[in-house]
Amino acid sequence: MHAPFLNLEAVRQFHAREGHMQVPRKHIEHLEAETGLSGCQDGADGAVVVKLGTWLDNVRKRAEKLPEQRRADLDRLGMRW
Repeated sequence: MHAPFLNLEAVRQFHAREGHMQVPRKHIEHLEAETGLSGCQDGADGAVVVKLGTWLDNVRKRAEKLPEQRRADLDRLGMRW
């Protein structure tokens, strides 16, 4: 599993739990570790750590360069551009 997929999974997890996409810039989302994750930052509890607030801020800044599918995925969750 690669980082863009993990980031999208983190967004989905946050949205499912919180019901919105107003992610604070410093928010860190913890995904449960799965076998086969490589190149990912693991937390002490074995969860994959995703700096979700930072990632979303960066995505907003480069929105015009995003693949159409990624933008559509985020739009479905109510992304604030």
